[in-house]
Amino acid sequence: MNSRTRTLNVETPPARAPRSFTDPSEAVDCLEALYAEATGYLTERFSDLARGGAPKARYRAFYPEIRVATTSYAKMDSRLSFGHVARPGVYSTTITRPDLFRNYLVQQIAQIVRNHGVSVEVGPSQTPIPIHFAVATDDNITVPQEGAMSYPLRDVFDVPDLTTTHDDIVNGFDFKHADGSAALAPFTAQRIDYSLARLSHYTATDPVHFQNHVLFTNYQFYVTEFEAYARAMLADPASGYTSFVSTGNVEITEADTLIPPTAKMPQMPAYHLKRPDGQGVTLVNIGVGPSNAKTATDHIAVLRPHAWIMVGHCAGLRNSQRLGDFVLAHAYLREDHVLDDDLPVWVPIPALAEIQTSLEDAVEEVTELEGYELKRIMRTGTVATIDNRNWELRDQSGPVQRLSQSRAIALDMESATIAANGFRFRVPYGTLLCVSDKPLHGELKLPGMASEFYTTQVARHLLIGIRAMEILREMPIERIHSRKLRSFEETAFL
Repeated sequence: MNSRTRTLNVETPPARAPRSFTDPSEAVDCLEALYAEATGYLTERFSDLARGGAPKARYRAFYPEIRVATTSYAKMDSRLSFGHVARPGVYSTTITRPDLFRNYLVQQIAQIVRNHGVSVEVGPSQTPIPIHFAVATDDNITVPQEGAMSYPLRDVFDVPDLTTTHDDIVNGFDFKHADGSAALAPFTAQRIDYSLARLSHYTATDPVHFQNHVLFTNYQFYVTEFEAYARAMLADPASGYTSFVSTGNVEITEADTLIPPTAKMPQMPAYHLKRPDGQGVTLVNIGVGPSNAKTATDHIAVLRPHAWIMVGHCAGLRNSQRLGDFVLAHAYLREDHVLDDDLPVWVPIPALAEIQTSLEDAVEEVTELEGYELKRIMRTGTVATIDNRNWELRDQSGPVQRLSQSRAIALDMESATIAANGFRFRVPYGTLLCVSDKPLHGELKLPGMASEFYTTQVARHLLIGIRAMEILREMPIERIHSRKLRSFEETAFL
């Protein structure tokens, strides 16, 4: 086709009237049916054309949506940070992969029905599904680049549109959809689909494997220890963990099963110690730097995890610290610069009590130290995050003065980014670091020193992070999701 070709008529699946539900499971069943019909239609049309057919129409199908209308200012339970809307009106959100998000959707819909005494309306939206996302779960189909087919792809199918794939809901105030309805959830379907595709690319594991509790690290050594811990859990029938997933979606259920080496490691490999209810632990090695930390959290946020925690290495800034000491962040000095346009540096990033106490309890349990004795190996205070790995090679007078004024006790390149994006995306966050060098005091991270440090400390540090997540797992979700993370105008869905 070219500019002289007639405009194709638009063909869609059969029109479906919206339906009302008070049963959350039935509402999600309907979402799944609508989504399966829409993506199945697009997949079939695309497959037909891939076999050599000529397009006879423009093919379009739509995301399903949830819509809620409230008419009352009835006061909600103020202890809850989610599950209700602030004022009467119409609220909506488009939905993708309802199979993946089923537990989440059932939980969030149940809160709305219970708290407002209303039904939810489920039906097709007016937002088209891009063909790339419609076929994303079919390993046998790949959408080629523009120009590789005998027709312009955009003339026949909808494609991803970055003008409608954004973070305006979580970043903004009083957001409205194009039809005038307010946001019911923090992310639209297109934004979620975009991140699901990025997650598969960056982590080399399917988003379906991600668990509700995510650990971030900046060293591969933690991965080795995580796999060893996972195998120990698989060998224990009482652990509650049922499988371990490595890069390439290799999943094992027996402790002694070998995992073949990965030919090409992804940028940010992820590993998942799974439980049937999704309440296991995911470990992501984000590598070094705030850019990777932002990228990982930008995309994992759409999965709505219950918590994420950074467990990595840092530079100790105090002479009283020793290599191997732990640092529990209570505040952050943000000089990472990657989030300045989304979350200004003047915005405070508060410590979350539930995360802090879980980490401290885990340190006490693993180290068998408590109270005043715990101060021998752990300090709480400000963690500074910067974007220059070799900051100590510059004139130190400026940086060191700022670090001293902030009362920082440790410095890294990821923690404040992860915490700030947790704050921005309403995902509970925390940081427990381990001192691996003290550049201001002549103790540099050199090979000989590092090997002994890594051998003795990594296993214990990782175990503390896992144990903290297990403590959080036992808390009610209403308690973990702090009201500190909610702004003036919030979505009802977490």
